[in-house]
Amino acid sequence: MTVPNTPADSAPEPPQASGGQYPAQPDPYLPPPMPVHERRPLAPELRIGALLTLAGVAVGAVVGALWLWLAPRVMLVAGSDAIRYVDPEGEQRAGADGTFALLGLGAGALCALAAFLLTRRRGGGIAVAGGLALGGLAGSLLAWKLGTWLGPGADVIGNAKKAGQGVEFSAAIELGAHGALLVWPMTAMVLLLALSAAFGKREQDPPPYWAGPQWHQPPQD
Repeated sequence: MTVPNTPADSAPEPPQASGGQYPAQPDPYLPPPMPVHERRPLAPELRIGALLTLAGVAVGAVVGALWLWLAPRVMLVAGSDAIRYVDPEGEQRAGADGTFALLGLGAGALCALAAFLLTRRRGGGIAVAGGLALGGLAGSLLAWKLGTWLGPGADVIGNAKKAGQGVEFSAAIELGAHGALLVWPMTAMVLLLALSAAFGKREQDPPPYWAGPQWHQPPQD
């Protein structure tokens, strides 16, 4: 039955809730709820971090061999009464520290670039950064110990007896500046941050909550 004085084409009123009140309507001016980001599974993250750490250890073995090969040596000579430096004012020890730091710089840059390229599609993550940091530190420690172990022994008297009187021989290769061990992981972290900021995966920003369908432009041909 039509209510008198009511146009026939008028829209029907919304149904009333119990108690004679209209149901609450959402406020169109409130921002939409924030999207819920799904957490990544823990097992793949741990796997990526472990692989990057192991890769750093493997590179550390190569760095240790290169350090032993490239580092300048401190040469000694055994005289009739004492063992003396061939070049007392030489800077070979500082050169060995600098060589180790430069090798760590190159290894850190190489590892960071490789890790970024391999994990760029997935968007990086804390596992990539943690694996690079742990792998860089472990690689530096391994390179230091391996280069020292493969180089000349620390028994100066025994080495002098083997060389003979008046014959030059090399002292043990040492790392005097232990801060050089941090060059590799710090370089890897800084370069990874720079690459992620410049070329990393971008998430599309959602439209503002006040933008309705009329704000979306049709695609251009």
